[in-house]
Amino acid sequence: MNNIKNIYKSAEEALSTIKSGDRVFIQGSAATPQFLIKKLAERADELRNVELVSITTYGEIPLTDEKYKDSFFINSLFVSANVRDAVNSGRGDYLPIFLSEIPHLFRSGILPLDVAIVHVSPPDRHGYCSLGVSVDVTREAVLSAKHVIAQVNPRMPRTHGDGLIHSSRFNVMVEVNEELPEVDYSLRITNTEETIGNYIAEMVEDGATLQMGIGAIPDAVLGSLTNHKELGIHTEMFSNGVKPLIEKGIITNEHKYRHPGRIATGFIVGNRELYDFVDDNPLILMQRTDYVNDVSIIRSNPKVTAINSAIEIDLTGQVVADTLGTYQFSGIGGQMDFMRGAALSQGGKPILALPSVTRKGISRITPFINQGAAVTTTRAHVHYVVTEYGVAYLYGKNLRQRAKALIEIAHPDHRENLEREAHARFKYL
Repeated sequence: MNNIKNIYKSAEEALSTIKSGDRVFIQGSAATPQFLIKKLAERADELRNVELVSITTYGEIPLTDEKYKDSFFINSLFVSANVRDAVNSGRGDYLPIFLSEIPHLFRSGILPLDVAIVHVSPPDRHGYCSLGVSVDVTREAVLSAKHVIAQVNPRMPRTHGDGLIHSSRFNVMVEVNEELPEVDYSLRITNTEETIGNYIAEMVEDGATLQMGIGAIPDAVLGSLTNHKELGIHTEMFSNGVKPLIEKGIITNEHKYRHPGRIATGFIVGNRELYDFVDDNPLILMQRTDYVNDVSIIRSNPKVTAINSAIEIDLTGQVVADTLGTYQFSGIGGQMDFMRGAALSQGGKPILALPSVTRKGISRITPFINQGAAVTTTRAHVHYVVTEYGVAYLYGKNLRQRAKALIEIAHPDHRENLEREAHARFKYL
C-alpha cells in the first residue's frame, strides 16, 4: 500500500507526467476537477495532441480555447455547453455511445486511457476516498487508466456505493479546497414547464420508480408530486428537486425490487444544500452507469416512469434529443436505456417531454426531422409524448394515428401546417 503522505504533490508535479499524444480522462458533472484543468492549460506550450475524454463537465474549460488547438483535442462522450464550440469547430469531436456502455470502452481497451484526472473526498482512516457526486463512468476510468491523478477536496461529499477508491490506486494526489459547481434548474421553470410537469405528475402512480433527466421539466415534475405516495428513485442522475420529496416522506423507495429503501443514481448535480444532504448519507447509493443504466436492472423495478426530454420529434415519433441539425448539442446519454427499461417494467411508462415550440416560436413537432439531425430514440421505442398542450400516446398506433395524436399537442399556430404535411404524406386528413 502506498504511503499516502508520499503521494501528495503540487499540481505542477502531478501533471508533469502527462505527455504529448496521451489520452486523458477528466471526471465530469459537479466533480469536474477545475483546479487541475486550469493548471493543465498552463502546460499547453509543452504539449501536442493530448486527447481529452469526458462526459458532461461543468465550469470553465480553458483547454477548449482555440489558441490551444494544437495542444488539446476534445473527444467528448457527452457534449456539454463548455465544450460545444470546440466539438463543432474541428478542435474536438463527439463519440456516439450509450452512457451504459462507456465503462466497457475503457475496460475492453477500445478506448484505452493513459491518464485519469479525478476529484475525490479526503481519505478516511482506512485510506479510502470517495468519487463523491460522480461515480457514473469514472470508477471504470480509475480502474482502467495507467496513471491516476486525484484532486482531493474536503468539500467533496463522501458518498456510499461504488465510488469508494483506495488511495493506493492513485499515483499522485493534489490537495485543493474549492466549492463544487452549483446549478438550480427550478429557476428556469416557466408556465410552459410547469404545465408539462402537471401533466406528467398526473401520469405518475403511487409506488412508481422514477427516472428523470436533467433540466427544468424534471424539476417541474418533482415539484408537482407533493400529493403522491411511496415513490422510489432509480436514475442515472438527480438534482435539487428530489430532496424536498424525501423530507416530506413522498420518496420512500419501499416498493423497489433493486435496493429497496435506497436511491440508486450515477451522478448528482445541484446546490450546496444537496451536496451536504448526500454527504455520508446511506440513503443515497452512488453506482456506475453500466449497472444503474442496465435495462435488465431498470426493468426489474415496478412502474418505472422515465421522464426524458427532446429537441424535436417528427410526425412518426422519431426523437432527436442531442443534435440541432448537424450541430452536436449534447449526447445520447442514458435516454434509450431508461426508455426501454421503463417500457419493459411492469406498469412502466416511458415519457418524452418537450415544449411545443422553441424560444423563437419554431415548432418542435415537425413533419420531418431537420437535415443532418440524428435520431436518439427510435419511433418504435416511443410511448408517451407530452407538451404543454397535452399527452400523445403513440404505442400501438400506425403512422397516420401517430401524426394525428402529435398534431393535437402541437402549438396551435403550427397545427394547420402540420395537418397539411400529414395529409400530403399519409393521405388521411
